Amino acid sequence: MSAVADRRQELAAGLAAVRGRIAAACDEAGRQPDEVTLVVVTKFFPASDVRLLADLGVTDVGENRHQEAEAKAAECNDLGLRWHFIGGLQSNKAAAVAAYSSVVQSVDRPKLVGPLARGAGNRPEPLDVLLQVSLDPPGTEGRAGVDPAELPALADRVAGEASLRLRGLMAVAPLGADPAEAFGRLDRIRAGLVAEHPAAGWLSAGMSGDLEHAVRAGATHVRVGSAVLGSRPVKK
Repeated sequence: MSAVADRRQELAAGLAAVRGRIAAACDEAGRQPDEVTLVVVTKFFPASDVRLLADLGVTDVGENRHQEAEAKAAECNDLGLRWHFIGGLQSNKAAAVAAYSSVVQSVDRPKLVGPLARGAGNRPEPLDVLLQVSLDPPGTEGRAGVDPAELPALADRVAGEASLRLRGLMAVAPLGADPAEAFGRLDRIRAGLVAEHPAAGWLSAGMSGDLEHAVRAGATHVRVGSAVLGSRPVKK
């Protein structure tokens, strides 16, 4: 068997396992598996893997480094994939990210909104945006995401841009915390957002280690890397 065929077999097995986990969690929660979109995070993995994933039925891929994401999206432009930018976003890169992304999941401050809107201005349809909300206690080192108290103002800012479409929320469970509690809190935060912005019901939560908790809490998107692709290559 060739190296490509070996790799395809590895990816197929990883996908089958993750899809099985999603289906089981949905069954437990009284949901349908097609209510949850699997975003396969391909950070540090080659474009050849993206092609194999697309051949295996993957429609959504996630990246969190602009330079890598931009190059990979261009190389795989013929595949018709939805590219999700899920990493920390710099304001001076936001317009460029908007040019190739289908969804930007990591908008966490007002400073990003203007550049994203400008970058999305030439798109045939608005750029889908998720607001990254922090579930960490205030003052936590390395805390990413907007404080829940500041979420309404940020949501209104995004909703006011014609080239952006506010879709919902993204979050990461805090390290060492109970993911069930964290994602339950996130679902309550989403309810408050949807009360003001009824179309913003997407919830991106859950990764390889905690996707079941996220699905039970109503996640519409899960972001999975290692459980599909294996251990991430080391990049210096």
